[in-house]
Amino acid sequence: MATPEFDLNDIKRRMQGAVSSLSKDLGSLRTGRATPSLLDPIQVDAYGSMMPMAQVATVSVPEPRLLSISVWDRSMVTAVEKAIRESDLGLNPQTEGQTIRLRIPEMNEQRRKEMVKVAHKYTEEARVAVRHVRRDGLDHLKKLLKDSAISEDDEKRQATDVQKATDQTIAEIDGVLASKEKEIMQV
Repeated sequence: MATPEFDLNDIKRRMQGAVSSLSKDLGSLRTGRATPSLLDPIQVDAYGSMMPMAQVATVSVPEPRLLSISVWDRSMVTAVEKAIRESDLGLNPQTEGQTIRLRIPEMNEQRRKEMVKVAHKYTEEARVAVRHVRRDGLDHLKKLLKDSAISEDDEKRQATDVQKATDQTIAEIDGVLASKEKEIMQV
């Protein structure tokens, strides 16, 4: 059986996946205005598995600083409420029947710093994901070398390419964080 070839473009594509996931996560961090994407990262324990908020409720924005969540199944209201309370967003849900209201607090200095901390947490998760992709790529190269499918020189050169791709992606992630941090701290 032939060993699969090493594909640097696949490694880069997987690393970009971490960047786009980070952008999506950071997009859910709001700078004081209510948007439905604010609740995108929240997972609800529904029917024995974790589901995104969008699969158990409808989120709307009746006012600029208010989110209204209409839970489809009455039995899921407490699970949705619990998921919101346990999230890093620091929001306090108020329940009325199958509707949950979330007032978005004014962004004071402390709240902005909390949001920056959450942004840093998301960024670190993205960096870790990129490092995992790097590790997978380097392990694949070592296996190809061990199976004599590539020479030591090829393995070293391609390992250097993987490291360069990793460094570029980490720099891109840091750039995304810097711009989001600036947006959050802007009064």
